[in-house]
Formats: sequence, structure tokens, C-alpha cells
Amino acid sequence: MQSTRATFRETGGPEVIEWITEELPAPGPGEVTIEHGAIGLNYIDTYHRRGIYPVELPSGLGLEAAGRIVAVGGDVQNFAEGDRVATFGPLIGAYATHRNIGAEHLFRLPESIDDQTAAAAILKACTTEFLVERCGRVQSGWPVLVHAAAGATGLLLVQWLKHIGAEVIGTVSTEAKANAARAAGAHHIIYYKEEDTAARTREITGGDGVRVTFDGIGRSTWETSLDATGRMGLIINYGNADAPVGEVDVGVLAMKGSLFNTRPMLFHYYEDPVDREAGSTRVWDMFDKGALSVKIGQTYALTDAAQAHRDLQSGKTTGSTILLP
Repeated sequence: MQSTRATFRETGGPEVIEWITEELPAPGPGEVTIEHGAIGLNYIDTYHRRGIYPVELPSGLGLEAAGRIVAVGGDVQNFAEGDRVATFGPLIGAYATHRNIGAEHLFRLPESIDDQTAAAAILKACTTEFLVERCGRVQSGWPVLVHAAAGATGLLLVQWLKHIGAEVIGTVSTEAKANAARAAGAHHIIYYKEEDTAARTREITGGDGVRVTFDGIGRSTWETSLDATGRMGLIINYGNADAPVGEVDVGVLAMKGSLFNTRPMLFHYYEDPVDREAGSTRVWDMFDKGALSVKIGQTYALTDAAQAHRDLQSGKTTGSTILLP
């Protein structure tokens, strides 16, 4: 069976992505072969490509994909040929038409979830689940701030937070993105290029600031997050769309109101099998009840991944992006 996959031999811009077509070996013990139906594009893919999150080179690309099992290796107990599955990592290499992967990295897909939805959602939706439920522990009535509320994860965060009764303040750059965030359930919109986000957040909250700030941007929004978060509030830095925050004098957390700050990783929250099962079950339940939906804003051919990376980094995308083999 032949597979076409992405690789890069040096870190850099999207132009470092190369494509290899090769014969895929039979799956080894504990592995299955997946034929991908759709692959998810995520900001973390650009971190690997750029070297922000170092990987051993040469390396594949991509964490998130969905498809069906076409071959099963020895010692695989819980999956069979024909099963529909998805993965969000931590193994890199999802930018491929076919792939061998350990069965322990797979989630079984319910019939109600198609490949494109799963590939667009599983990493970001499971990220949303742990950020809201287990990291932020957001309660009904809390005011919260979501940076980049019309982004792929931002829209899922807004929906989940609205569902549990939080008061959602979202930042956006354009009217189109404002409309998307409002449709997802944002109660208040801040145009961060035109307004002082922290000042507007304080105004909306009667001067108190928010209880939790969800910041996937990084360095350029760090000061804003500090100023928008209320006394003893929590700033969750879950991404580096701009750049890593860098060194922080933790004393500033005291000066800004005894704030809390965390930099969590999805894989730590989904490492335990019990947590994996509970978290993914909660995610699919949210989709089934209509509380969560994923907006696939754009699709690209798999081998057009470099252009997809350019568009993602330049802010041209809305919602989730998928690559189609």
C-alpha cells in the first residue's frame, strides 16, 4: 500500500514542507493502518515546522486526522478492520494519505460524527473540554475572556462556555469574525485592533475584570490578559499563535491582583486512559446534543498544506481548516 506524506528536513517557513510517496509497511504489533478521510490543521503544526516546539528532524507533520482502519497488526485487542477512528497525537505524522499508528492513540468515532467533522474538531474540541471543565473549572455566571474568539478553538470555547452559562467576551479583528463569534454565543464583542481590550473588558464587567482569560495568542496579548483578568483570576495561556510569552516576572501576578497563570498541554490532561475516555465521551455528547458544532471555514488538498499554513498564520482563516487526501 502506497502512502503520500509530508516531511520537513529543516525548520522554517511553509516552503520547507516536502512530499514523499512510498510503500507503507504492514502494521507492527499493537499498530493499525489508517486510510485518512480528512486531516486537521492546527497552530501546533506551525510550531513544529518553525521549531517553536522542537522535533527530531527529518519529521512528519500533523497531529489530527480521521479515517478508517484498513489493516490490523498483532496484539490489537479493541479495534478491527473497518472501524472508524480519529487521533490527535501526540505522535506527529497525520499529513498523510495512509499511516501506521499505535492503537492506544486512537479514539473510536460514533456514527453521528463524519470524518471531516472529526478531523476538524477532535483536537480542538478535546482542548476545549479540558480548558473549560478541568483547567479553568468555569462556573455558570462567570465573566470570561476569549482571545481570537472566531478562530477554530475560539469558536468551540465560546460555544462550550455559553452552554455552561458563562458570560463570554470575545475578541475579533473583523466584522465577519464578530458575526461568527456572536453566532457561537459570545455575549460581548471587542474589536482588538480598534479598541483597548483590557479597558473594554473592565467596562463590560463593571470594573471587576474576568474570572478566567483564555489566551491562545501569546506574547502580544500577555499584558492585555494581565490587565483584563480580575482579582485572583486565572490566565490560561494555551497557545502561541503570535509567539511564546517568554520569561515572566511572577511578581507581576501579585501586583495585578494575586492572579493565577498556567500553560497547560492537552496531552497531559488526556494521558490517563480513564481521562481520555471521559473527556472524549463528553465531547461527542456535546456534539450529539447540539451544544457544540464545528465550523469548517476552508478546505485544502493535502498537498496544498503549505498554502494552508500561510493562510492560517496570516489570519485569513475562520473556524477550522481541514486537508483532504
